[in-house]
Amino acid sequence: MALLVSPRVLSFSSTSSSYCSSRDTRRRFFSVAAMATSERRERTKKEESRVAVVWFKHDLRIDDHLGLVAASQYQRVVPLYVFDHRILSRFSDEMLELVLFALEDLRKLLKDQGSNLMVRFGSAENVILELVKEVKATNIFAEEEVEYTLRRMIDIVEDTLSTTVPFPQGSPQIVLWQTPFYDFKNLKELPASYRDFRKLQLPVTSLLEPPILPGVHVELDWGTVPSFDDVKRYMNGNPCKSNERWTLIKEASAKTILRKGHISRFETPNDLIEGLEVSNSGESNGANLNSNQTQRKILENSVFVSREGNLVGGGTDVVLNALAAYLRYLEGTTRNDWQEYYSSFGLARLYDRVHEKLRNAEDRSGASFGALFGSALCLGIISRRRIYYEAIKYERERNAGFLSPFGYSAATVAAAADTVCSMEWYWRMALKSQKSNEGSYSVRIWKWNGYLIQYSVVGHEGPAILLVHGFGAFMEHYRDNMYGIADGGNRVWAITLLGFGKSEKPNIMYTELMWAELLRDFIIDVVGEPAHLVGNSIGGYFVALVAGLWPALVKSVVLINTAGSVIQGYSSVPVTELFIVFKFLYINAQAGIDVCNMFQERRISGVAWLGGRLLLLYLRLRVGNLVKNCYPANTQRADDWLIDEMIRASNDPGVLVVLESVFNFNLSIPLNQLLEIFEGKVLIIQGMRDPISNSELKLSMLREHCSGVVVRELDAGHCPHDERPEEVNFIIREWIVTSERNLHSLLLKASI
Repeated sequence: MALLVSPRVLSFSSTSSSYCSSRDTRRRFFSVAAMATSERRERTKKEESRVAVVWFKHDLRIDDHLGLVAASQYQRVVPLYVFDHRILSRFSDEMLELVLFALEDLRKLLKDQGSNLMVRFGSAENVILELVKEVKATNIFAEEEVEYTLRRMIDIVEDTLSTTVPFPQGSPQIVLWQTPFYDFKNLKELPASYRDFRKLQLPVTSLLEPPILPGVHVELDWGTVPSFDDVKRYMNGNPCKSNERWTLIKEASAKTILRKGHISRFETPNDLIEGLEVSNSGESNGANLNSNQTQRKILENSVFVSREGNLVGGGTDVVLNALAAYLRYLEGTTRNDWQEYYSSFGLARLYDRVHEKLRNAEDRSGASFGALFGSALCLGIISRRRIYYEAIKYERERNAGFLSPFGYSAATVAAAADTVCSMEWYWRMALKSQKSNEGSYSVRIWKWNGYLIQYSVVGHEGPAILLVHGFGAFMEHYRDNMYGIADGGNRVWAITLLGFGKSEKPNIMYTELMWAELLRDFIIDVVGEPAHLVGNSIGGYFVALVAGLWPALVKSVVLINTAGSVIQGYSSVPVTELFIVFKFLYINAQAGIDVCNMFQERRISGVAWLGGRLLLLYLRLRVGNLVKNCYPANTQRADDWLIDEMIRASNDPGVLVVLESVFNFNLSIPLNQLLEIFEGKVLIIQGMRDPISNSELKLSMLREHCSGVVVRELDAGHCPHDERPEEVNFIIREWIVTSERNLHSLLLKASI
């Protein structure tokens, strides 16, 4: 496998890399650097006699596309898009529509460049193998990925090609390409801190223009871009399709469940859902094709996928038009293609949809850009580098060709530029983690709603266990727990939640319900089966939320010095329609707590804005002492590595947004109510010297109001799992054995 990276001047040279995985050590690498003219000409002659396949995945454009530029030097080029269930299953219905519109535009643009787009259904490895045989391709160009499932898919394609009988044209090679912002030569030297990275002041690489491609071969079957119904039928008929009842769980948002009062009770792992209903307020059953959805069409000259949606979609030119309108928000819009015809209750009116949606999505400064353009960036309809160049070009137009050293002159320019620069940083960090062998366990990347999430897994068989960290921590906070728990014959996952550690920190509104939904999706998409959930501090409350809202996904709960309250006066009564909502409102009104904003869109107040900045300053100055105070029985465990990693994360782009969310947290759903709805087994591990909460009082409340909970007291502070890992590991291993035995007994009784 070869690697191409975007140059300042496009050229190729063959080099070796000492910074690669074990699989990469068997591959030849290409970096983009200056070459002698004679060497470049010799390479071009060889390429002119060969055939290249360009495999499109999340790069649905011809603009700023290094793979297409490199392939254009070949005698024949076959652009390809594969409807592979492993890719399609990650998309919502609206994102699938976005893909279809983008493919229509991509095919048109490729035809304008003298080529075409081949469309196929099936597994990528089989489709590419057959195509390579048919056209005698020598190279397959594909964008490099950081997401674990996609990297694995590329590996499978390579293994399939390498294990096939010899090809007449020689063994075909996969060439990975990327278009980074910066002219950064060695990924191994990427600074750990974003602050140190910015000090390098690296130049931004140049954009690439669409190439002229060799003519197509009319004898090939290029296929047609399918309809939305065609894609849904293909997905529903796929044997690897997710359990339909799990799909229902994933489609029911936390707010929907709380509003409607529909909470499934835990039965057994084989009886996942009982009585779950999905709200009709915009959330549909993915197993049933909605005729209204399948009839959605982009309005003429529209920049949005649908009348209902907020996603900018279509082709690259459409997205660029929307971007131009977005950047010029302060000026207003006058061009017809920035305005749309909208009909409501039979009354038609013209108004600016881009700016209206910008205002609606701006729940905090700059958040509207990601909300409107995030999906187009995720699908590669437009490159991050193109967004940056367009923003800077407009900034120069506003300032007579100059860029101010004091920041951007328009909030929209700042939102666009800052978002793509942040995305680039997290993508670089994710790629480094995939290529590095550092650490005692491997790091994987999962993409959730377009954002990069780090996780790790150890163990090959046994019950599934998911470890969830607390506020300000990361998956490595379970550094001495993962293997220790897995040694008991378990499979252990640890996740770094969105907004923490080295996971992405996008400009969105962070809420406890958002984090709970992330954990729900992780269990469904990654773990793939009900799991025992372990949570520390605020992570414990997130775990309790998952258990209370989607109990079919949870086998048991382990709460380690958990956040959340226990409210007196809550009594055990059946869960019925709307009961939960009324009970929450009544109980919390008695306690003087307002939970109404749990169901409302939250916005950052001036107090939260200021508080986030003061909190960040305080944490950077005092993090060492704060962490050590949480380890009163074993302060040596609060070591320099742990503190340095927390300080490193505090310099990441977007960290202020996360800290502002502290002032909007709503933990008003009582733990005792969530745990009673769960009805499963609950273990409380409590460090009795916790400086953050009164452990004695909390345990007395939990024992009094949470029937059946098992409590283990430890001589430790707020993080006993890291302060006394051996003791906690033993307790959890024993708990899992007991819980699995009980679940097995229930399953046997249910089958009789």
